[in-house]
Amino acid sequence: MENSTLFWNASLSELKHGYVQDKDSYICLLCGEKVEKGIIYPHEDVLFEAERYMRVHIENTHKSVFEYLIGMDKKLTGLTDHQNSLLRLFYQGLNDTEVQNELGIGSTSTIRHHRFVLKEKERQAKVFLAMMELLKEKDQYAPAFVPVHKTAKMVDDRYNITQEEQEEISKKYFSAGTQKSLRKFPSKEKQRLVVLREIAKQLKVEHFYKEKELNEVLKEIYEDYVMIRRYLIEYGFIDRKPDGSQYWVKK
Repeated sequence: MENSTLFWNASLSELKHGYVQDKDSYICLLCGEKVEKGIIYPHEDVLFEAERYMRVHIENTHKSVFEYLIGMDKKLTGLTDHQNSLLRLFYQGLNDTEVQNELGIGSTSTIRHHRFVLKEKERQAKVFLAMMELLKEKDQYAPAFVPVHKTAKMVDDRYNITQEEQEEISKKYFSAGTQKSLRKFPSKEKQRLVVLREIAKQLKVEHFYKEKELNEVLKEIYEDYVMIRRYLIEYGFIDRKPDGSQYWVKK
């Protein structure tokens, strides 16, 4: 199962911890790192059992689950830039006076009002989540949507794709299978997104590509590899260093 699917299907408790477990391992919801059960893992001269080591991994790699979640696109978190800033400061343990001084806005009563608004948003989210869970039991016509990848940029209607649509589009543009070359690059945004997602799956995770190496891989998929590389970055599937010396799959 793709990491984005694991992430969006996780329970609130699992999301809070930042990992899920299956029969044989613990899987990081933030990057897909797997830690095998029954193995003792060393870190800085200390030995950790698997689940504890997963928490060490999250702390060392992502700082915290909160830091990862707060850094996601605001279309995925539902937060305004101002709310994002407030939550970051609250998480640091600052009191209302310190937050007010840090942001240079209003007064401490203004900050208390923002706390109230965020608490109201939490209550609304709980009610909405409960309703959606209950809806699943009744809505037999709900289509299966493809999860939005967590590194997506500018989330909008083009991400409104069902599993059925994705399969149809993939067959149309990868007539010999998604592990083969691309017949042509689509002009429509939704189809383009599906194609780029399939191309990104062919790239190695946790591997740093030199530009020439990445070009060679993409050239096997489509002749205009420069365009493909550009769109993979634009849609948030890969990232690169400012000088273009290294490229990697975003997780």
